[in-house]
Order: sequence, then structure tokens, then C-alpha cells
Amino acid sequence: MLKVSNIEVIYDDVILVLKGLSLEVKEGQIVALLGANGAGKTTTLKAISGLLKVENGEVTDGRIEFLANRIDNREPEAIVRLGIFQVMEGRCVFENLTVHENLIAATQTLNSRKAIQDRYDTVFHYFPHLKNLRHRLAGYLSGGEQQMLVIGRALMARTRLMLLDEPSLGLSPLLVSEIFSIIKRLNQEQKITMLLVEQNARLALSIAEHGYVMENGKIVLDDSVEKLKENEDIKMFYLGLTEMGTKRSYRDAKFYKRRKRWLT
Repeated sequence: MLKVSNIEVIYDDVILVLKGLSLEVKEGQIVALLGANGAGKTTTLKAISGLLKVENGEVTDGRIEFLANRIDNREPEAIVRLGIFQVMEGRCVFENLTVHENLIAATQTLNSRKAIQDRYDTVFHYFPHLKNLRHRLAGYLSGGEQQMLVIGRALMARTRLMLLDEPSLGLSPLLVSEIFSIIKRLNQEQKITMLLVEQNARLALSIAEHGYVMENGKIVLDDSVEKLKENEDIKMFYLGLTEMGTKRSYRDAKFYKRRKRWLT
């Protein structure tokens, strides 16, 4: 469904952030994109969704294809119409609009009142709590409710490929569990393909089928989730486990950035 081939991304005509990055997402998959802060994960999503332009960024080399159509550097509204929707980090609701108005704002890809109502009903099927809050201003919702709302907006747009950026950020463990359970259901029941950026590697790998690891703007490792879970480097640096199964912090692993195995 999605093929990113050797792309470079530059901000402000000077700052090189992505350095020949490639990845693929097959239709129906949940693919996890892992990496530390500053690795370039969010930039990768914005390159796909077309939102780089908002921040004076540009794909300067390589290509991005969605369903065999080239989309790099296309306008974000055109990319949304193709079926790609980015759920932003930090939720980014329209705070001065109601829940209902936030959802309706995402219906530009729909061409009939019936289609809008069908999507509206779908949102409340997966997020029934939002139905009781539909007349409340989004700025007064809790963090978990706002996360439900932004995923609901993606559903309203009849998304085929959902780009999820840190959906667990700032949420309680109970809410995180609920949100990720719904993400898995949307993949299975609505057949929505997902590219998931998430620092909680254990959580991401629990629902994904394939994973990529980013460092310094490059993909340094990718494999099936089963193999990634058994990889000793992943255990140590992303799951926080040594070979003996004991916890270990990043501070204890000073050799982390020097590991040559990432680049082999």
C-alpha cells in the first residue's frame, strides 16, 4: 500500500533530517516505527501526509508511493482525499469547536449526507463515550477523550492508511490500554492499515506485525515483530531487558550509540 524509497528531507533548505529512508507498509498491516526522540519518526509521517510544507520542510530526494501513485510533495488536502490521515502527536483538536464540529470538519472527502451519517455512527460505535460529549467544546475534554476524538476524525475522513504519532503520549495506563485495543479493532474490523510511531516499544510491538527502528534519520533495523522481540539489541535498548531479563536503563548502556550492529 505504501512504499517510501530512499527519501531525504530537508527543513529550511539547510537541515537534513531524513537521510535515505526506506520502508514499506502492506495493506491491512499495523507497522511500528520505533526510535528515540529526534530520530526522525514524526518527520517521516509528515513526509507521507504532506504536512512538511507547513514547517518549511521538503522531500528533496527519493519517492513516496501510495497504491502505486507518487505522492511526495503533494498538497496535504490531496493526500487526505487519497485516504491517508495523520493523527498528530499531542492530539491537536480544534479547542473552540465542539466534538460534533471537530468530526464534521473531517468530512471533506465525503460527498453525501448519508455517507457523513454513516461515518458519524461508526465513530460513536467505537467511541460511545464521545456521543454524550458531542456538544462539549473539545478544549474541555480530558486527554483520553481528545485522543478518541482525533482518531474519530480520521474515521470520519474514511481513512485507508492511518498515521498514528505517539497515541499513548500523556495518557494513563488504563486509557492507553483502551486506545490501543480500539486501534487494533479498527485495523481488524474496518480494514484500516496503520503506520504507528510510538516510544513505548513494548506496546507498539504488542499490536504490530512488522517493525522498523530509526536512528539519526535512517532505518537501521527492520523485521517481523516476532523476530524483533527476540533481538538482543531491541530487548536492551527498547524493551529495557538484558539477556537475564532484568531491567536496565539507557544510562547504563553508554556504548549504545557505538553499536556497529545497527548498521550491518
